[in-house]
Amino acid sequence: MDQAESLRRRMNKTVHARIIAVASGKGGVGKSNLVVNTALGLNNIGHRTLILDMDSGMGNIDVIMGVQPSYHLIDMIKNRLAVWDVIESTSYGVSYIAGGSGLSDMAQFSQADMSYFQQQLQSLSHHFDYIFLDLGAGVTEESLQLLSAADDLIIVTTPEPTALTDAYSLLKQLTRLPDKPLIFAVANQTDSEKEGAHTLANLSQVAKQFLQLEIVKLGCVPHDRVVSRAVKAQIPYSVYQTKSKVSMATTKIMHSYLSFKKEEWDTVQKTPFFQRLSRWMSESTTVMKNKKNIKHR
Repeated sequence: MDQAESLRRRMNKTVHARIIAVASGKGGVGKSNLVVNTALGLNNIGHRTLILDMDSGMGNIDVIMGVQPSYHLIDMIKNRLAVWDVIESTSYGVSYIAGGSGLSDMAQFSQADMSYFQQQLQSLSHHFDYIFLDLGAGVTEESLQLLSAADDLIIVTTPEPTALTDAYSLLKQLTRLPDKPLIFAVANQTDSEKEGAHTLANLSQVAKQFLQLEIVKLGCVPHDRVVSRAVKAQIPYSVYQTKSKVSMATTKIMHSYLSFKKEEWDTVQKTPFFQRLSRWMSESTTVMKNKKNIKHR
């Protein structure tokens, strides 16, 4: 209760959060580490940030930050908890909500559950500047709906051919969406800036040539043993070693994102995110119920 009240007192500025989905075509590219440390960097310069772990299978945001979540989103829905009760307030200033494996079993949710979900999450939009959605690797119908709902997509890849192929496959699926987010790309785990630039140039070129998608190249993050040491210590690498190569590169990417200006940021009027997210949950529930009914016939 004290934590919830503290958050309410701190977050009294009226804003509309910018929703950033972070995705990758395959696992193992360092996506969650990038989410945590970018969110931490934004918080350090005065932006209030929240991470929503939407990876129902391999979510590890809690491990990276050394947080043991008391509740998950599913607990909020099932037990009718306030969203402020399921927010974890970390010592780094970044807030966090664990998704939980129950996100993959939404067929049991009623319309009342969906209404409560929307009601609770809508209250977050005015209390944060940036909300990160850490999505699971790969492409599913559910993740596509989330991508469609987000304001921005940061796609994380590595120079490995398999990672690039999977990143392209994810981008290809975006062409099916009527509402597309602004697309940014980061090359992670690179051996050099030259390799990172080459990786992003290739991805951008094929996306534009074959998919007619424009990608903003944010930059690259180098291989750094600091990352594995920080994960073992369950401390974000930008805290574990502030002046490391990976920490400075992540800070550079964050500023590159903040400095990007495009008319769409102010002129595109999309349905409020949490209404879009609620619609995604409702549609996903319907699909799952239909599949369940067919299976039982």
